[in-house]
Amino acid sequence: MTGPTDIPAYALPDTNRRVLLARRPAGIPQAEDFHLDAVPVPEPGPGEILVRNLYLSVDPAQRGWASAEANYSQPVPLGGPMRALAVGVVVRSNAPDIAEGEFLYGWFGWQDYAAVPVSAIFRRCTEAVPLSAHAGLLGLNGLTAHLGLTALGRPQAGETVLVSTAAGAVGSLVGQIARNLGCRPLGLTGDDAKVARCREAYGYEAAWNYRTDDWSAALATAAPDGVNVYFDNVGGPILDAALRRMAVAGRIVQCGTASVASWTDVPTGPRVEREILTRRLIWSGFVVLDHKARFEAAVAALAGWYTEGRIRLDEDVTEGIKAAPGAIAGLYRGENRGKRLIYVG
Repeated sequence: MTGPTDIPAYALPDTNRRVLLARRPAGIPQAEDFHLDAVPVPEPGPGEILVRNLYLSVDPAQRGWASAEANYSQPVPLGGPMRALAVGVVVRSNAPDIAEGEFLYGWFGWQDYAAVPVSAIFRRCTEAVPLSAHAGLLGLNGLTAHLGLTALGRPQAGETVLVSTAAGAVGSLVGQIARNLGCRPLGLTGDDAKVARCREAYGYEAAWNYRTDDWSAALATAAPDGVNVYFDNVGGPILDAALRRMAVAGRIVQCGTASVASWTDVPTGPRVEREILTRRLIWSGFVVLDHKARFEAAVAALAGWYTEGRIRLDEDVTEGIKAAPGAIAGLYRGENRGKRLIYVG
């Protein structure tokens, strides 16, 4: 079990390695958009804590955070550490309710050390799961999967749930959650090995390689009455096709748009108004930070399923902060096998 622990007095090193956003990316952030530097380890101010990061999270949302165009959060300042969630341990505390030695998950950035106010803490890491799982299963990815599916998708037992990027850090959990709720999960992913993973490890009833399979025709056979919930992480042509396989009163959870390389100029596609009207669809955008009141209930459910062996957690862990600059681009190329993390502890 992870949580507060007794540790000896921690001797701070001379330098804090950081990954800075050096320029605004054109679309997906590339390694050359970042710069590594080393500065003195910061001292926490009044009410602040100093966190030694252990696991840096790599998330598709970082593409939007690095962009010049604000979406649901302000752009990362140029020359500042890349915004990121991380799991770390408190090595200095000037906050009365936070103990040194406590493990936390929060907005600590791509760096070795973060001096932050307590408002930067996303969650305390107290559940009986591997420490790294607090950055995935019980972190942004697991909460996105659980709350996106349940709060917006509202699946009922026996319904068909289609998931794009079905083998990814979010999609792999959506499929397993749907199965645990008594639904029929069907998946779309980008290579044959991930198709096999969806079927063998994540409990998908069927899965297809959208690059090589005639998945739309296969979906029509697998779900002749249509798809009740589509959890979409990609947008683009896959969404265009999936819309035409939805059941009446189907729900679409728009969680990501990974297939769209750039939103400048605005991309165009088929008109979908008729599909929404005649199928009486509900199409909702999902941002996990809108659902904070439900976080703890979702964490409890996810941790319970993990303890019972009803959720499998796959992680793709790279060692060393030098792996961070190219990590987002690799994520969008589909190179990861599970939740992508960088171990810097």
